[in-house]
Amino acid sequence: MSTAKGNQSTRFGETVPGYFIPVLNEREIRAAAGILFFATFLSLMFIVFRENFVPIKYVITLFFTDFVIRVFVSPRYSPTLVIGRLIVSRQNPEYVGAAQKKVAWIIGVILSAIMFLLMVIMNTYSIITGIICLICLLFLFFESVFGICLGCIMYKWIYKDKAQYCPGEVCDIKAKQPIQKTSGIQLLMVLGFILLTVGLAFFFNGFFQIKPHDLWEMLNGAKP
Repeated sequence: MSTAKGNQSTRFGETVPGYFIPVLNEREIRAAAGILFFATFLSLMFIVFRENFVPIKYVITLFFTDFVIRVFVSPRYSPTLVIGRLIVSRQNPEYVGAAQKKVAWIIGVILSAIMFLLMVIMNTYSIITGIICLICLLFLFFESVFGICLGCIMYKWIYKDKAQYCPGEVCDIKAKQPIQKTSGIQLLMVLGFILLTVGLAFFFNGFFQIKPHDLWEMLNGAKP
C-alpha cells in the first residue's frame, strides 16, 4: 500500500486516516466546477446576445490561473476550491482519489492555455475557441451537476491502472440497488417528455415568441 509523503501544504491531495493515497473532497470540487460553469456560461451569453468578448477574457484568464495553481502549486490554494470549501463546509466530505483529478485538471490547464493564447493574447476567435469553450462547459456541467469527472477517464487510458476512490464508488463493480434501477414505465415517461418538448416546439413556437407584456401596465390598462 502506498502512503502519502511530503509537505502537506504543497502535496497534491490530502492525507486522511483510512485512505492509503492522497485524496480530495469531491463536494468542494463540484462546488468549484459549478462556479466556473456559471461564470463561463454567463460570459458566453454576453458574446451571443451583445457580442461583448470582455467578460470571457476575464473568465479565461482567471480559469487558467486557477488551474495552474491546482496542478503546479497545490489544490489547497486554488481560489475556486477554497470558495467551494467555504460553501460546502457544513457537509460531510466525500473523498476521491487525487491522482485522477490531477489528470483531469492537467487537461483543464491545456485547454485554458490554448484559450488564453488565442482569445486573450492574440485577441482572436474562431471555431477552435468555440469548440474548446463547449468542451469546457461540458466537463464543468457533468462535474457540478452529475458528479461525473469526464477528464478522470483519461487516467485509466494513460496509466493503465484502476483509479481509486471515485465519486459515488463508480470504480467499484457492484450490482445496482433497487432504487437505482429503471423500469419500462419510467423510460416511457422520459420518451413522453421528449415528445412533449418536440410538440411544444412544433405547435407553440410562434406563440412562445410573442414578446411578454409588462404585468403592471397590463393590470393598470385593465382598470376601468
